[in-house]
Parts: sequence; structure tokens; C-alpha cells
Amino acid sequence: MQRDDTWVFGYGSLMWKPGFDYAERRVARLDGFRRCFGLRSEHYRGTPEFPGLVLGLDWAPGAACHGMAFRIDAEQAEAVRHYLAERELISRAYFEAVYPVEILCDGPGQGTARDALCYIMDRTHPQYAGTLSEHEQVDTICRAIGPSGPNVEYLMNTVERLDAFGLPDDELRALAEAVRAKLAA
Repeated sequence: MQRDDTWVFGYGSLMWKPGFDYAERRVARLDGFRRCFGLRSEHYRGTPEFPGLVLGLDWAPGAACHGMAFRIDAEQAEAVRHYLAERELISRAYFEAVYPVEILCDGPGQGTARDALCYIMDRTHPQYAGTLSEHEQVDTICRAIGPSGPNVEYLMNTVERLDAFGLPDDELRALAEAVRAKLAA
């Protein structure tokens, strides 16, 4: 690993659809934040007329979010950062910050903290929806469809991928079950 390599932390679709080349992908943990459907999506999983919900990292003292850390070679870092700015900062509802993530999977560097780019929800942004009840989340996810597809698909893909990576998320599983029940009713 070169000194100037960049790490990126993925907690939602970045885990399973990064959209960039990486040198290494490792299971990692970010402390002090939780993953939640707390951001209205007008560009990907909804529309301005009927926003969907997407995942974000929300500040939560004592919490931890498990995801994937991607190591980007130094010569690719600028291009990847530009790509991520276009993808993640489209409406400025997230802000880019660097936080330490702990590498958790077996291999070189296990247990090591690496500074990683993280995309954190801006609680002051009009698209912030981190206070929605589960009922409101379920209603929105069941109905919203955007250019990237149905909101339900995004939720189910994320739960499936978290399970496949050995990173089950009980809160998202419960949300997925509630969505399935509503759709079946």
C-alpha cells in the first residue's frame, strides 16, 4: 500500500455497486454513526414530486456502522473522488468528511484504523428525513420509484448484500419485513 492511497467507506449501495475501480475491499466499522433511511431522494429512488428514501450515515454517539472500506490507489484517487462527488453530492444533502474506520476482516491491517472518506447526512438540509417513523418510512419506500428504480429494490438489495457480507443489520431487516407485509396486504 502506498502512503497516498485513499480509503472510501461504503455503507449502502457503495458496498455492492461502487462504480469505481479499487485496489482492495475490506469489511470495516465506523464508530459514532448509524446507517438509516434518513434522506429523501429526488434523483435516484424518487422524484421531486414524490421523493423516495435512501440510506445515510447519521451521527449517533455510541453507535457503529459496519460496511466496506475500499482502498483506492493514489493514481486513481482524484478520479474516484470526482466520481463520488458527482454521485453522492448531487444535491448537497451529504457532506464529505474523513473519519477513521477500523478494518475488521482477516488479512494485513486487521484491527487497524484507516482514515476514510465518508458521506454523512446533513441534518440541516431540507432532504434530511432522519426523524421519520417506521410507518412513514414504509409508506414512502413502498410507493417511491425514481430513475434508478423502485425504492423497495434499493432496500431489499441492501439487506441482501449486508447479509451476504456477514453484516446483518437488524434495523434494516425489520424495515424490510414491514415493507414486505405492507406490499402483501
